Amino acid sequence: MAKRKMKLGLFLMGAGHHIASWRHPNVRADAYESIEFYTETAKIAEAGKLDMLFMSDGLSINELSHPSELVRFEPLTLLGALSMVTKNIGLAATASTTYNEPFHIARKFASIDHMSSGRSAWNVVTSYYEGEASNFSRKQHLDHETRYERAREFVDVVLGLWDSWDEDALVRNKETGVYFDRENLHTLNHNGTYFSVKGPLNASKSVQGHPVIIQAGSSDSGIQLASETAEVIFTAQQTLEEAQKFYQKVKNKVRSAGRNADHVLILPGITPIIGETEEEARAKFEELQDLIVPEVGLDFLSDYLGGIDFSKYPLDGPLPEKIPSTNGNQSRRQLIIDLARRENLTIRQLYKRVAGSRGHRMIFGSPIQIADKLEKWFRNSGADGFNLMFPYYSDLLVEFVEKVVPILQERGLFREEYEGTTLRENLGLPKPASRYEKDFSKIQ
Repeated sequence: MAKRKMKLGLFLMGAGHHIASWRHPNVRADAYESIEFYTETAKIAEAGKLDMLFMSDGLSINELSHPSELVRFEPLTLLGALSMVTKNIGLAATASTTYNEPFHIARKFASIDHMSSGRSAWNVVTSYYEGEASNFSRKQHLDHETRYERAREFVDVVLGLWDSWDEDALVRNKETGVYFDRENLHTLNHNGTYFSVKGPLNASKSVQGHPVIIQAGSSDSGIQLASETAEVIFTAQQTLEEAQKFYQKVKNKVRSAGRNADHVLILPGITPIIGETEEEARAKFEELQDLIVPEVGLDFLSDYLGGIDFSKYPLDGPLPEKIPSTNGNQSRRQLIIDLARRENLTIRQLYKRVAGSRGHRMIFGSPIQIADKLEKWFRNSGADGFNLMFPYYSDLLVEFVEKVVPILQERGLFREEYEGTTLRENLGLPKPASRYEKDFSKIQ
């Protein structure tokens, strides 16, 4: 039996995840809209044998939000370009089920899957930015539960559309003039609560069957959706104990849904800062922290906590007891509140933590110390791998690839070469069966 290997994704967010990354002297301030920047970064990640590149997305802006949310490429357009300059690394992107139609999403990701020879993945989200509603002819967001009900049907329709064509449906016989076998083309004819979609999809089945499904919600509704549909789960925990509880809860939910828990990979987001020593790594990060504009940091924190007005509270005092409720990202909101309470952080300390990693775990140290911390979570049922979230690019990524990856490889924890050519092969995920494989209706 093959030894279990750690999976490593790279969460790209323009110049970096730190809110002040664009101000760093080694960073391109225009990285958010530079195809050269993304091309260079993708090639570095692929040289390090990382599993996938991941692009987040949002459909509205807050003027004092993270710079990556002000101007950036539409992610599927970007992935199409990156598919032309990479060969092995997976290409994943966020697309909302709240402000899209299933046919559009099915077609777009199927196209990326064909262009990349089976390396695409869809991160299913329900849109937690409440401001998105006003950009799509709505006065307000759908409520949390309705968004997830809609998302479940949305995913089912997309999966059905991806099964429109059997693998051998496209005959393309020049001698007989037969282009496709009608018996192996399936019309979906979906009529549900939220969607009516006839199909079939005008994109054939790709070499990996269909794009990998990713999900990132950690609320009860998010976990339920993930247990039924996801193959990779992005999450955020601060401690090994929290990670283990989440890991076990999700794996049990997956089993209860009648699925193989080994075929659902859990990848917490993590921010590694590397130095010759832990002290050097922390000093490197503090240089970046000093670049945060306080007003921007406070607004960034406020956005996660339901729009709280921090002008009423002393910055060097604790987070107020009462935090406004939100119809947005509930799990991330609670994680930030728990972090502040657990570590007795002041508002100033909290906005600096959130501005640096957006609530994800940060680890500091030498390359060996970083590898040790990743291995501990991996070996103790806290993760199947990690979604790497560097504060700025590309220096920190290069350090990780050149100094940490070789240590993980020496320990037998990470691949030395890609296992295959598709994202599924590299993640160790099975090729999905078509819903029509047991359809005998055409046999009379």
